[in-house]
Amino acid sequence: MLYRLEIENFYSVRDRQVIDLTVAPNVPDPEGRYAPLFAGSEQRAPKVVAILGANASGKTTVLRALEFIVSMIRDSAQRTGFPCERFNDVESASRPIRLAIELGGVMNLSPDTMKRIQDGAPVEEGLYRYEFSIEMKNGQAQRIENETLRQKPQGQGKWQRVFERAADNTVKDSKTFPLSGYQHLLNTLRPTASVLSSFALFQHPAATLFVDIARRALFQLEAAQGQDQPVIQYLVQHPDVLARLNKELSRIDVGVESVRIENASQGPALRFRHTGLYAEMPWLLESHGTRTFIKMFPGIAVTLAQGGLFAIDELDAFIHPLILPEIVRWFYDKISRNTRDAQLWLTCHSASLLDVLNKEEIVLCKKDRQGRTTIYSLMDVKVRRDENHYRKYLSGVYGGVPHIG
Repeated sequence: MLYRLEIENFYSVRDRQVIDLTVAPNVPDPEGRYAPLFAGSEQRAPKVVAILGANASGKTTVLRALEFIVSMIRDSAQRTGFPCERFNDVESASRPIRLAIELGGVMNLSPDTMKRIQDGAPVEEGLYRYEFSIEMKNGQAQRIENETLRQKPQGQGKWQRVFERAADNTVKDSKTFPLSGYQHLLNTLRPTASVLSSFALFQHPAATLFVDIARRALFQLEAAQGQDQPVIQYLVQHPDVLARLNKELSRIDVGVESVRIENASQGPALRFRHTGLYAEMPWLLESHGTRTFIKMFPGIAVTLAQGGLFAIDELDAFIHPLILPEIVRWFYDKISRNTRDAQLWLTCHSASLLDVLNKEEIVLCKKDRQGRTTIYSLMDVKVRRDENHYRKYLSGVYGGVPHIG
């Protein structure tokens, strides 16, 4: 489970912001909203993280930071440059961008460890911390000036090095991440690529496993305009996901009975059968809300099936407010839906969702007159568990609402 995110000098975040989602052992959880940070851990993190705030307060920046960290791990060796921005003031033009995450997982990740898991043998678990900083000069990103992966077995004691990269591109290894047989890769390690992504290209065992984990984080951050065909192609290739979509679709669009794929002259197309209508309806005549749900559904379905994280921006933009709690509840369902403790990170404006969330699941963003975003969990605010979060938020007690008039 991902439980901590740190952001500094990244888009609207100027000063270091820390989102710590650790849920204490004494917090009751009758509905299964929280999951252990790792197997056997007493500390937990929420399965659903809802980020609220006024327009342009920095909500999307939080998800962008997560996506950027994942992309650095997964595919930075296959691109050039850094697809991100620093904070837009004079002082930040030469301050480094710093990002970090902490999450639980299997320790000493290696092929031998994975074989033990497959054989059903016990393995040690604990916490990981991955962090890096990017050197900035006159507003331009130059290079990775440091990159570190550490682990803490059983979540106890001090952080132990997995690997550590310095500004001169030297890398210190460990038993978990040995450089033996891969020293030559240091000579070609590009200043814009992560160690994990670079070494995974050449089948370094531990790096490959970490990159595989990063691939289980899926993101939908931009408005899905002009992205119809990729979703349709995905449903063609994954009939099991289409079958699951058909089970849920009638709950989202009251008129839809089913959807099928038709091989048309211009490629595969979706056809919708509606109650009371003679002819099937094409994709473009369906409501925006129905199409939006279909575009997000594969990401949700895959994440629930395999575990990992799904992050979506403005989940409530075209979805009825009564449907939002239903999607959230999918992630609480440990028995039939979310058996692998997947996480959902979302931004939204729908304050009504606060009626169904606990304070541990709520993150707020606000921006000052200098354009600087502040991010905080509702756990950082003195809030009683039985408070009406909806009313308190709209009244401005929690912050993160627009000032009108």
